Order: sequence, then C-alpha cells, then structure tokens
Amino acid sequence: MTHQRRHRSFWIDRAPHRDARPPLRGDVETDLLIIGGGYTGLWTALLAAEREPGRRITLLEGATVGHAASGRNGGFVEPSISHGLANAVARWPEQARDIVRLSDENFAGMRADVERHGIDCDWVEQGSITFARTPWQVDALREGADEANALGERTTFIGPDEIGTVTASPEYLAAARTHVSATVDPYRLATGLADAVLSAGVTVHEHSVVHRLEHGREARAHTEHGSVRARQVVLATNAYPSLLRRLAPLTVPVYDYALVTEPLTDAQFASIGWEGGEGLADAGNQFHYYRKTDDGRILWGGYDAVYYFGSRRGERLTQRPATFATLERNFRQTYPQLADVRFTHQWGGMIDTSSQFCVTSGVVSRGRIAYAVGFTGLGVAATRFGAEVMLDQLAGERTERTELDMIRKTPTPFPPEPARLLGVNLTRWSMAREDETGRRNLWLRTMDALGLGFDS
Repeated sequence: MTHQRRHRSFWIDRAPHRDARPPLRGDVETDLLIIGGGYTGLWTALLAAEREPGRRITLLEGATVGHAASGRNGGFVEPSISHGLANAVARWPEQARDIVRLSDENFAGMRADVERHGIDCDWVEQGSITFARTPWQVDALREGADEANALGERTTFIGPDEIGTVTASPEYLAAARTHVSATVDPYRLATGLADAVLSAGVTVHEHSVVHRLEHGREARAHTEHGSVRARQVVLATNAYPSLLRRLAPLTVPVYDYALVTEPLTDAQFASIGWEGGEGLADAGNQFHYYRKTDDGRILWGGYDAVYYFGSRRGERLTQRPATFATLERNFRQTYPQLADVRFTHQWGGMIDTSSQFCVTSGVVSRGRIAYAVGFTGLGVAATRFGAEVMLDQLAGERTERTELDMIRKTPTPFPPEPARLLGVNLTRWSMAREDETGRRNLWLRTMDALGLGFDS
C-alpha cells in the first residue's frame, strides 16, 4: 500500500548517521570558495586540492552534502558528457568523436578516483541496456548502434530474434547494449567524496546557506552567521536559484520521481529474464530508468519530468501521487510477472535542465567566478567533467575541454513566464506524441531548428 512507503530517497534513508560539519561563523578568507556540496562542488574541491596542494579551499553547503540530486538520483554512471551520443551528433557533429573520447577519459578518471580514495559506493560496471517498445524505436536503436560504433562507443544491437536472451518482458521488441557504464549507490558516492575532500585539507561548512554573493571589487559570499572573501569562486548550486541573475535563464528546475521495491528473490529476477547487473532504460522520450540495488531491489524511475510555473522549488514538490501511480502502473505493465511486488520508497528531486540537454560552463566577473550547470539528469559522471572545465577556466587555460562548442558557446536561454510554462508543456505533449506515433511534429522540429530542448 502507498501509505506504507517511506517518502524519502532510499539511498539516504538506509545510510548511517553522519555528523554535520559546523556551519560558517565569522569572516574568513580563502583562495577558492565552492558554493554547493553536491557532486559538482565535491569533485571541484577534490580535483582542485590535487592540482594545487596547499591551496586554501572552502566549501559551503546550505544543508548537508549530497542531500539533494546527488543523493536522490538513480545511480547511473553513464560516460557521456553530452547526455548521450545522439545529442552530441545532432548539435556538434564535427566534435562528436572528441566528445566520445573525452567522455571515456572522464569515466576512466572517475573510476580511478573512486579506487584511489577508497570510496565504497558499490561500483558495478556491467554496462547498460536500452529497450525498444515500438517498431520505430527498434529502427532508431539499430541505427544508433551503428553510429555509436563508428564513433568509438562500443554498442551491440539486440534484435527481435534475440530479445528473449536479455528480457522476458512482453513489452520489449529489441534492445541496444552499451558496454561501458556503471551503477553506484549515489549517496555513498557523495559522502565518500566528502570524506576524500576533508582528507585533502578542504574546509567544509554545512548548514551554511549563501544568501548573497558580492563580486564587485572583491568576491565575498555572505551566510547568516559569517562571510567568505575569496580570490576565486565556483558556483555549484545547479538546480537551486542562481546567485548570479544572468545565469538564471540558462536552466529550469525539473522534478523527477522514483520508486524502489522490496527485495526480490532470484526466482523473481529469473521470471523477468534479468540475470546481470546492467542499468536499464526505455528508448522513448518519456523513458523509465531502472537498476538493481545491492540488496536485490529494483529502483524504477523517470517517465514524468515535471516543471512547475515560475521555476517553483520546494521539498513539498518531491511527493507527487499522480506520478507515483503512473510509475507503478507502467512497472506492472512492463513486468506482469511482478504484479505482487511491493514498493517501499517513493521520492523525487530536482534536475537542472538546459536547452542543450547537457552541461554548460563559463566564467564571469573578470574570470574570478566559474559555473557549471544544466546536467539534465545525466550528471553522476559529467559533474566531474564540469569540475575539470571550471578549474581549467579559472586557471586561464585553453584545453580540449574548454574548446568544445558545448562549453564555449552559451546555450539558448529559456524564455520568461508564461511562455516558459507553455513551451515546456507543449514540448512534453509533443514528445509523448512522438513516442506514440514515431513522428516529430512541427513544434519539435521548430525547437530542433532553434537549438531549444526540454528533457530529464
């Protein structure tokens, strides 16, 4: 029954208690100030400490590290820094091969960091599988697999004659297996990064909301009980309101939702033909993502990507009964063999989505303040890349990363309300119609031409 479910992230709910770091009190100085204690901020702090040992680095987190998207996501570590190969090919075809290579290098670097710092985050590297539910999705997966292999992304197409080897769902017609990707416990990754950051000598203050950032003659962040004067600043607040007004139109907050089942038996997994530890997803615009947990549950999320008028944010919005009902209905349709399986957790969280579907980064205030935003739901690995880009930019270095068009060119901003809500809802409706018909309507084709998008 729904009323028996825990209304919070499964990952956070099961984690042992952590003592919070003390909030900022008084006025201090630092070389590098990082605002935000999710993946983006934590990776930036760790990599900055490794690049320049002895550098004074301070990280301010408004609540506790990993409490938001970093502790609420599905734990999929996809290598892509561009929200998938198709997005890279559509937007930056001349650089697609470089994006694939840099994605793979970043993924390998992340794996090495996790191992080197002893981060116990249940890293399982068994690839991922995307399933087609319709004939047009079958064609798209087949063509996508050919394109991926041509650009260096190892992918295997699994046709209708072979689909029974990877699933027993009556809903799926074909699939594509990507050979390089992983799953993790996302909250343990965040807390493990926090431990590594502290070991590297970074000063961390939790429960320290920055309510104002001065960036005139000097950069100074103000909290309720103190301030930090910094030579350089990194903004890692992502889906939360930007401290710089000029950055606000680059992203919108979208709410994504998930369920977790009770533990399943080996026989139950066998009944649906799921033998490995891959991360799974649908091929549609409105797609589900799902994976196994280390204690034998299924996390089932996605499908609805909900935007609220005025870019409204709030913890109350993380519970949406209509979406949870849709997720449960679609789960039981996909796997009727699991009709009696109970769900134990339901929750939601914010995603910072951008019009180019992936991270954008830049520097402002005469190169003193860097930002990386717009990860659009595929940021577990890409946040590490964003951290590297920001550190390159603050150092004034031109690198392969900073010269990518996805970084160098600012994406199209979202329009003000009410055009923003109307555009988002029309796009959502059009994407659902494409899933049903296999055709992109005039609105989607226009958005493609303008370089605008909306995704989770």
